[in-house]
Amino acid sequence: MPSKPATRAKSAAQRKPAARRKPARTPSAAAPDMADLAARIAALEAALRAPPAAAATARTAHPRLDADTYWILDRLAQSPAKGGEVAYAGAVTTPTGEQYLWQRHAEAGKVFAQDWTGLSHVLAALGHPVRLKLLQRLLSGQTTKAELERIEGLGTTGQLYHHLKTLQDAGWVRSLERGTYGVPGERVVPLLAMLVAASG
Repeated sequence: MPSKPATRAKSAAQRKPAARRKPARTPSAAAPDMADLAARIAALEAALRAPPAAAATARTAHPRLDADTYWILDRLAQSPAKGGEVAYAGAVTTPTGEQYLWQRHAEAGKVFAQDWTGLSHVLAALGHPVRLKLLQRLLSGQTTKAELERIEGLGTTGQLYHHLKTLQDAGWVRSLERGTYGVPGERVVPLLAMLVAASG
Protein backbone atom coordinates (compact mmCIF):
# COMPACT_ATOMS: atom_id res chain seq x y z
CA MET A 1 0.00 0.00 0.00
CA PRO A 2 1.28 3.46 -0.83
CA SER A 3 0.59 4.90 2.59
CA LYS A 4 2.93 2.72 4.73
CA PRO A 5 6.33 3.87 3.47
CA ALA A 6 5.30 7.44 4.17
CA THR A 7 4.34 6.46 7.67
CA ARG A 8 7.68 4.67 8.30
CA ALA A 9 9.64 7.65 6.95
CA LYS A 10 7.76 9.93 9.32
CA SER A 11 8.39 7.65 12.26
CA ALA A 12 12.11 7.53 11.46
CA ALA A 13 12.22 11.27 11.33
CA GLN A 14 10.56 11.43 14.72
CA ARG A 15 13.01 8.94 16.24
CA LYS A 16 16.11 10.89 15.06
CA PRO A 17 17.67 12.63 18.08
CA ALA A 18 17.50 16.41 17.99
CA ALA A 19 20.78 18.29 17.64
CA ARG A 20 22.05 19.73 20.99
CA ARG A 21 22.47 23.45 21.06
CA LYS A 22 25.34 24.95 23.04
CA PRO A 23 24.19 27.73 25.38
CA ALA A 24 25.26 31.19 24.25
CA ARG A 25 28.03 32.74 26.40
CA THR A 26 27.03 35.86 28.19
CA PRO A 27 29.49 38.18 30.05
CA SER A 28 29.63 37.26 33.72
CA ALA A 29 28.73 40.01 36.16
CA ALA A 30 31.62 38.92 38.40
CA ALA A 31 34.22 39.03 35.65
CA PRO A 32 36.81 41.78 36.42
CA ASP A 33 37.06 44.85 34.23
CA MET A 34 40.62 44.68 32.92
CA ALA A 35 40.94 48.45 32.61
CA ASP A 36 39.77 48.94 36.21
CA LEU A 37 42.12 46.23 37.48
CA ALA A 38 45.08 47.79 35.70
CA ALA A 39 44.24 51.19 37.21
CA ARG A 40 44.15 49.71 40.72
CA ILE A 41 47.53 48.01 40.29
CA ALA A 42 49.07 51.24 39.00
CA ALA A 43 47.73 53.14 42.03
CA LEU A 44 49.19 50.59 44.45
CA GLU A 45 52.59 50.72 42.76
CA ALA A 46 52.58 54.52 42.91
CA ALA A 47 51.73 54.45 46.63
CA LEU A 48 54.61 52.07 47.33
CA ARG A 49 57.07 54.28 45.46
CA ALA A 50 55.92 57.53 47.15
CA PRO A 51 57.76 58.82 50.29
CA PRO A 52 55.86 58.96 53.61
CA ALA A 53 53.39 61.82 53.74
CA ALA A 54 54.70 64.95 55.42
CA ALA A 55 51.48 65.33 57.37
CA ALA A 56 51.85 61.87 58.86
CA THR A 57 55.47 62.58 59.84
CA ALA A 58 54.52 65.85 61.52
CA ARG A 59 51.65 64.19 63.35
CA THR A 60 53.97 61.53 64.74
CA ALA A 61 56.65 64.00 65.79
CA HIS A 62 54.30 66.64 67.20
CA PRO A 63 50.95 65.22 68.26
CA ARG A 64 48.11 67.67 68.70
CA LEU A 65 47.56 68.55 72.34
CA ASP A 66 44.52 69.62 74.28
CA ALA A 67 44.49 73.29 73.27
CA ASP A 68 42.45 74.29 76.33
CA THR A 69 44.98 72.90 78.79
CA TYR A 70 48.27 73.07 76.88
CA TRP A 71 47.56 76.12 74.73
CA ILE A 72 51.20 77.26 74.68
CA LEU A 73 52.54 73.78 73.92
CA ASP A 74 49.91 73.26 71.26
CA ARG A 75 51.20 76.33 69.45
CA LEU A 76 54.88 75.42 69.89
CA ALA A 77 54.31 71.84 68.73
CA GLN A 78 53.37 73.16 65.30
CA SER A 79 56.60 75.16 64.95
CA PRO A 80 58.58 74.37 61.79
CA ALA A 81 61.85 75.16 63.59
CA LYS A 82 64.23 72.22 63.65
CA GLY A 83 64.55 71.05 67.24
CA GLY A 84 61.48 72.99 68.32
CA GLU A 85 61.09 76.22 70.25
CA VAL A 86 61.10 77.42 73.84
CA ALA A 87 58.99 80.35 74.97
CA TYR A 88 57.70 82.28 77.94
CA ALA A 89 55.12 85.03 78.28
CA GLY A 90 53.16 86.93 80.85
CA ALA A 91 50.31 89.39 81.29
CA VAL A 92 50.74 90.62 84.86
CA THR A 93 49.75 93.43 87.18
CA THR A 94 52.24 94.24 89.95
CA PRO A 95 51.19 95.02 93.54
CA THR A 96 51.58 98.72 92.66
CA GLY A 97 49.10 98.43 89.77
CA GLU A 98 51.56 98.52 86.88
CA GLN A 99 50.63 96.23 84.00
CA TYR A 100 53.07 94.37 81.78
CA LEU A 101 52.56 92.27 78.65
CA TRP A 102 55.61 90.37 77.52
CA GLN A 103 56.52 87.35 75.45
CA ARG A 104 59.72 85.85 74.16
CA HIS A 105 60.51 82.74 72.14
CA ALA A 106 63.64 81.28 70.63
CA GLU A 107 64.60 78.27 68.54
CA ALA A 108 65.78 75.50 70.83
CA GLY A 109 68.66 74.66 68.48
CA LYS A 110 70.08 78.17 68.83
CA VAL A 111 69.77 78.06 72.62
CA PHE A 112 71.66 74.75 72.74
CA ALA A 113 74.38 76.18 70.51
CA GLN A 114 74.98 79.48 72.31
CA ASP A 115 77.62 80.07 74.98
CA TRP A 116 75.81 79.60 78.27
CA THR A 117 78.77 80.75 80.35
CA GLY A 118 78.15 84.30 79.17
CA LEU A 119 74.88 84.29 81.12
CA SER A 120 76.40 83.27 84.44
CA HIS A 121 76.48 86.81 85.89
CA VAL A 122 72.77 87.31 85.07
CA LEU A 123 71.83 84.11 86.88
CA ALA A 124 74.34 84.58 89.71
CA ALA A 125 72.84 87.97 90.55
CA LEU A 126 69.65 86.18 91.58
CA GLY A 127 71.51 83.64 93.68
CA HIS A 128 71.38 85.53 96.95
CA PRO A 129 68.40 85.79 99.32
CA VAL A 130 69.01 89.49 100.03
CA ARG A 131 68.90 90.34 96.32
CA LEU A 132 65.71 88.37 95.80
CA LYS A 133 64.18 90.18 98.77
CA LEU A 134 65.25 93.52 97.27
CA LEU A 135 63.61 92.69 93.95
CA GLN A 136 60.40 91.65 95.66
CA ARG A 137 60.28 94.89 97.69
CA LEU A 138 61.01 97.00 94.60
CA LEU A 139 58.09 95.41 92.74
CA SER A 140 55.92 96.01 95.83
CA GLY A 141 56.57 99.76 95.73
CA GLN A 142 59.48 100.29 98.10
CA THR A 143 61.78 102.06 95.67
CA THR A 144 63.66 104.84 97.49
CA LYS A 145 66.97 104.49 99.27
CA ALA A 146 65.38 105.44 102.57
CA GLU A 147 62.65 102.82 102.24
CA LEU A 148 65.12 100.09 101.33
CA GLU A 149 67.41 100.94 104.22
CA ARG A 150 64.54 100.40 106.68
CA ILE A 151 64.00 96.81 105.53
CA GLU A 152 65.26 94.33 108.12
CA GLY A 153 67.73 91.68 107.10
CA LEU A 154 69.42 93.59 104.25
CA GLY A 155 72.60 94.32 106.20
CA THR A 156 74.46 97.58 106.41
CA THR A 157 74.07 100.48 104.01
CA GLY A 158 77.29 99.43 102.30
CA GLN A 159 76.03 95.87 101.83
CA LEU A 160 72.73 97.19 100.50
CA TYR A 161 74.48 99.23 97.83
CA HIS A 162 76.69 96.27 96.94
CA HIS A 163 73.63 94.11 96.29
CA LEU A 164 71.92 96.88 94.31
CA LYS A 165 75.00 97.34 92.14
CA THR A 166 75.19 93.61 91.45
CA LEU A 167 71.56 93.62 90.35
CA GLN A 168 72.14 96.72 88.22
CA ASP A 169 75.16 95.20 86.47
CA ALA A 170 73.04 92.13 85.58
CA GLY A 171 70.17 94.26 84.31
CA TRP A 172 67.66 93.31 87.00
CA VAL A 173 67.56 96.76 88.61
CA ARG A 174 67.77 100.25 87.18
CA SER A 175 68.43 103.57 88.89
CA LEU A 176 65.39 105.63 87.89
CA GLU A 177 66.41 108.91 89.48
CA ARG A 178 68.51 110.07 92.37
CA GLY A 179 67.99 107.66 95.26
CA THR A 180 65.20 105.71 93.51
CA TYR A 181 65.41 102.22 92.05
CA GLY A 182 63.12 99.94 90.11
CA VAL A 183 62.92 96.74 88.09
CA PRO A 184 63.00 97.55 84.35
CA GLY A 185 59.68 96.85 82.64
CA GLU A 186 61.27 94.41 80.18
CA ARG A 187 62.63 92.41 83.13
CA VAL A 188 59.44 92.01 85.16
CA VAL A 189 57.94 89.03 83.31
CA PRO A 190 61.32 87.27 82.78
CA LEU A 191 61.99 87.59 86.52
CA LEU A 192 58.61 86.11 87.39
CA ALA A 193 59.12 83.34 84.82
CA MET A 194 62.43 82.40 86.43
CA LEU A 195 60.81 82.31 89.86
CA VAL A 196 58.04 80.06 88.53
CA ALA A 197 60.66 77.79 86.91
CA ALA A 198 62.67 77.64 90.15
CA SER A 199 59.52 76.72 92.05
CA GLY A 200 59.24 73.55 89.93
